[in-house]
Amino acid sequence: MIRKKKMDIRQAMQARRGLQNLSEAFWKLLYPAHCPVCDELLSGTKENICPLCRMRIRTVGEHYCIICGKQLNDNQTACCGDCMTAQHRFTRGRSVFCYEDIRESVYRFKYEGRQEYASFYAAEAVRVLGGDIRSWHAEALIPIPLHKEKLKKRGYNQAALFAEALSGHLGIPFLDKALVRERNTVPQKGLNREERQKNLKKAFKFVQNDVKLNTIILIDDIFTTGSTVDAAADAVREAGVTEIYVVTLASGNGV
Repeated sequence: MIRKKKMDIRQAMQARRGLQNLSEAFWKLLYPAHCPVCDELLSGTKENICPLCRMRIRTVGEHYCIICGKQLNDNQTACCGDCMTAQHRFTRGRSVFCYEDIRESVYRFKYEGRQEYASFYAAEAVRVLGGDIRSWHAEALIPIPLHKEKLKKRGYNQAALFAEALSGHLGIPFLDKALVRERNTVPQKGLNREERQKNLKKAFKFVQNDVKLNTIILIDDIFTTGSTVDAAADAVREAGVTEIYVVTLASGNGV
């Protein structure tokens, strides 16, 4: 009787997996996958990126800034020029991709509704940065929030999608509501460092009160000067968090 029950359970699980596979095949037929980098149809491959883009895109290599994580040039040593002069509020940062190689992909992800890219980005983040992220022993992944007006207009927060997908891979809790953006700041693009810092002053508030956190990872899409994550880190530090790491999809080269 016990053996029969085990066989029945096994058969039921196999049947369920078969239905799931059929369902996935059906949806892929209706909505064929596109390469998240070049946006061409993926055909004849089980990979989540086309072979040409896999060879072309660069992830941040071994020679990176030990503070912000930007790719360094051959003639640079441990820190990029920005980090030699800036006083960052976070402990350490890392980026997955070199921005120039992934720029158009990130644009589609942010502004053209390509939310499905989050799973690819998260898988690549684990492949490239998984060892570092696990070594930080973070208690939560916290995305950089959008202001409620911008969130309403866009419909989603790209940093939150990336953080949630990354949480699924690593098992680190994802806290989407822990940090809020109180001021609807103007876009950072085109502003210098001083203007960015002024634009973001007191823009964030940490509202996670039920659980005391000591180590967290801030998640964002692009690292430029670090002004955004610095402003967010200030708000988090005021709440008593001591170790603040940063993971972003992409960053430019250190200067």
